[in-house]
Amino acid sequence: MTRLSFLLLPLVSLFVAACGSSQESADYVPKPKGYPRIDLPAARYVAIEPGHPYQFQVNQIARVLPDTFKRAEPHWIFVYYPTLKATVQLTYKPVNNDVERLRNLLGDAYKLTAKHNVKAYSIQQQKVKLKNGIAASLITLEGEVPTQFQFVTTDSTRHFLRGALYFDTATANDSLAPVIDYVRADMMQMLNTLVWKKD
Repeated sequence: MTRLSFLLLPLVSLFVAACGSSQESADYVPKPKGYPRIDLPAARYVAIEPGHPYQFQVNQIARVLPDTFKRAEPHWIFVYYPTLKATVQLTYKPVNNDVERLRNLLGDAYKLTAKHNVKAYSIQQQKVKLKNGIAASLITLEGEVPTQFQFVTTDSTRHFLRGALYFDTATANDSLAPVIDYVRADMMQMLNTLVWKKD
């Protein structure tokens, strides 16, 4: 019997030591969900190159590129943020004083937004008058949607412009919240500095 006690005593001691005290076990709780830190530079704005029927300012960390989609039209551009893996797609259409054309352009823009109803748990639209006197519709989408912020603006007679924010990654939008806010502020700068080219 003493031999059995001699063998069991080290095993029980080892087991108790492995379990630790109640003070130490408090350190082994699941960690809360976290996201990687994203350092965003201070925004500094520059005017886009001339040659479009519109002019506005973009963040200097972004690159203005021609839209490369097969159905792209003249003056459709990407404002691409290489370090953030984000793109603002801008689609421009001339209105040509055609009320029916304007109505169709606005309808198409809202249909594109409505396609996100499947995954969006919130779509908020706000009509605003900007610092430059131009009116715009701002659309904020929440949920696992491919575009989190959009705008539509027109002078009602000659120009129509739609902007939509997209990311190159499938990361959850909660983790992208600081970047979404950062690029959204840049999109507001685009709108606030927007000037239509006079014919």
